[in-house]
Amino acid sequence: MAVAIVSSARQVGRLTNAARRLYSDVYPKITTHYTIHPRDKDPRWKEVNMERVAEETDILIIGGGPAGMAAAIRARQIAAEKGAEVRVTLLEKAAETGGHILSGACVDPIALNELIPDWKERGAPMNTPVTSDKFGLLTKSSRIPIPVFPGLPNYNHGNYVVRLGHLVKWLGEQAEELGAEVWPGCAGAEVLYREDGSVRGVATGDVGIAKDGSPKDAFERGMEFHSKITIFTEGCHGHLTKMVSNKFNLREKSEPQSYGIGLKELWEVKPENHKPGLVEHTIGWPLDKNTYGGSFIYHLNVAEGESPLVAVGFVVGLDYTNPYISPFREFQRFKLHPYVNPMFEGGSRIAYGARALVEGGWQCLPRPVFPGGVLAGDTAGFLNVPRIKGTHNAMKSGMLAAESAMELVMSGDATHDRGVVPESYEEKLKNSFVYKELKEVRNCRPSFHTKLGLYGGVAYSAFSTLVRGKEPWTLSHGGADHSRLRPAQECQPIEYPKPDGVVTFDLLSSVALTGTNHEADQPPHLTLKDDTVPVKTNLGVYDGPEARFCPAGVYEFVPLEEGDGQRLQINAQNCIHCKTCDIKDPSQNINWVVPEGGGGPAYNGM
Repeated sequence: MAVAIVSSARQVGRLTNAARRLYSDVYPKITTHYTIHPRDKDPRWKEVNMERVAEETDILIIGGGPAGMAAAIRARQIAAEKGAEVRVTLLEKAAETGGHILSGACVDPIALNELIPDWKERGAPMNTPVTSDKFGLLTKSSRIPIPVFPGLPNYNHGNYVVRLGHLVKWLGEQAEELGAEVWPGCAGAEVLYREDGSVRGVATGDVGIAKDGSPKDAFERGMEFHSKITIFTEGCHGHLTKMVSNKFNLREKSEPQSYGIGLKELWEVKPENHKPGLVEHTIGWPLDKNTYGGSFIYHLNVAEGESPLVAVGFVVGLDYTNPYISPFREFQRFKLHPYVNPMFEGGSRIAYGARALVEGGWQCLPRPVFPGGVLAGDTAGFLNVPRIKGTHNAMKSGMLAAESAMELVMSGDATHDRGVVPESYEEKLKNSFVYKELKEVRNCRPSFHTKLGLYGGVAYSAFSTLVRGKEPWTLSHGGADHSRLRPAQECQPIEYPKPDGVVTFDLLSSVALTGTNHEADQPPHLTLKDDTVPVKTNLGVYDGPEARFCPAGVYEFVPLEEGDGQRLQINAQNCIHCKTCDIKDPSQNINWVVPEGGGGPAYNGM
């Protein structure tokens, strides 16, 4: 009897150990970041000094894109006009101003004309006025032209094709000339609050942390920046913006934000294929009628002796339903179209990048003010989707944010000890062209959700544009993008052509052109709330869509070292900070946080 009990116990033990090994292999520990595994519960951090140095400023701006730079410039302009001593500090995660900006872009100069009327004389890099527009519907083998008339959203005469990174760098120089302090290489990692609950400022990220989450000998604590008013201009799906939105329930009265992913390449093309000032857009193939998206092609002016440049890009709405869609491979396939392909013959791809885009518009605008700060630019969702433009709205919102902040700072209402709500900013936005144009086009994007898909959306958008958005109803986007993904068993896999290495390319060779740079020995900044979800749910139900929707090959399902099955491998060093994973993950298990040192790609002014 005793022998039988011992034998039974050993068998149970063997089965238990086998189950533990299986769990360990299938669901290994992936996330080591302190936001998931707090340091106060980690004995390795027990003796580490966690004090931070603090800086005080009057107005703090988080993010050095068009909105942030416009805010810094406008604040310092007002200070100069009033003879006021106001410290304006801007934190930018890129190592240099403009380093994380993805472009080309077609820019409406309306906000720049207001902010810096003599921008031409000052040498702003706006050298390519739009000379012609083209718009077409692609079928698999042909192009159907669609007329572009004045007054339509995609009419671009009066706008400029720019390398946005160059423009942002120039704006940074103007801000510094006016006395703003620009701190590149400083990524805001944590929102700081006063005792009254208002935003006090931010703390930058720590450096010197090993991949396993332990402190290195070179560990250094981040800095704190305390301000009277903080302006968040982080761009699409901002990390800190998510924090303040949750704390102050800023999205209580808005729909969930809807997004797209924009992939771009910069090409040197043969002179005969170059038409400076041409702006061209397409819809249709290779996407099916129920997947929103399209392309853009911008021909830039170049200096004498330089190679002709064309920026080509492709946008896919992240509300797509088929988990087998790969936006990157749709982009590569697009370049094979018989109408598009000849432009690349004899050319050379010199840059690649990708970014998520805010596409929700009017229905998805959060409340932009809260105790101690405001939201401006794409982090608040001011992109005009039918126009495929957001730079002018971002700059204008940054300017209005600066005006409201300066009113409170100079009046003495905003202090370091007490947080106030910049209410006038919301009123200024409502009376500006930003809200006006977003309201006019509010129904265009969601109109593509009907059973008619692309064709219904085009027809309705034409009607809505004709009546200037005065229809007495507002269409809904129908829920968050991640919730629209269907189980793999309900969908058909997509066969994509193999890259030819001439016009179409694989992911890894593309990522090499982004200038991605992350310290290898640091905790992956793509964190998982639950390390078991990728295999149990995403792979099991949706066939691992993160391996396809990521445009940088960050997420990879690899075979187990022992036994059947797969495990998720996160190649965080590839990340180009597009935020798509944070948005489209069907389990909402992925959270993008700022990597050590800001990290990420330097797009070389693309």
